[in-house]
Amino acid sequence: MTAIDPKRTLENMRGEDLRAVVFDLGGVLIEYRGAAKLLDWRPDLTHEESWRLWLSSPAVRAFETGRLGASEFAASLTAELRLTVSPADFLVEFTGWVVGPYAGTADLVRRIPSHITRATLSNISEVHWRRFESENDLYRLFHHHFPSHLTGKIKPDVEAFEHAASALGCEPGSILFLDDQPINVRAAEKAGITAVCVQGPREAERVLLELGIIDP
Repeated sequence: MTAIDPKRTLENMRGEDLRAVVFDLGGVLIEYRGAAKLLDWRPDLTHEESWRLWLSSPAVRAFETGRLGASEFAASLTAELRLTVSPADFLVEFTGWVVGPYAGTADLVRRIPSHITRATLSNISEVHWRRFESENDLYRLFHHHFPSHLTGKIKPDVEAFEHAASALGCEPGSILFLDDQPINVRAAEKAGITAVCVQGPREAERVLLELGIIDP
């Protein structure tokens, strides 16, 4: 990750005090095999291409906004992306894509001062959301959650970020958003939110330290 300039980033908050830190889940706080697993069934794709197909897939968008059931999703996606796996086998594999929180994730979230709102904003299906909810030590550390299958809003649509800012009651410029996908970071910035691309909790910690949000 490219080092950021804390002064410049805080200036981008338009003079507002930081009021909320919003995290993506998969790839930032939770280990998620994700669309990289598509390469097992589509070896002709690159890693970046697999993510681009995943994020733009009509089947994925419908499923992760709660408009499509799991079985219908598996059938639609395997056909849409020409995957060399049956819908039933894909669904079994897909259920296990969420590995669990990275080591030290809960401790990192706890270090955020209590006056700053903690939230998550994630593209996530009901299948994987149930797994996250079961990780009570992490789930309960946040004041708000914005899972796409419940909000009906999905990244990288700017509307997803505008919805979260409105629900938090914050000016967009007072929110820091951390995500592992550059396309989502750019969308957050279009909504006026300060956003940084990070991979995993160590890079997230580095950003929070550089901005003086948490103590060493």
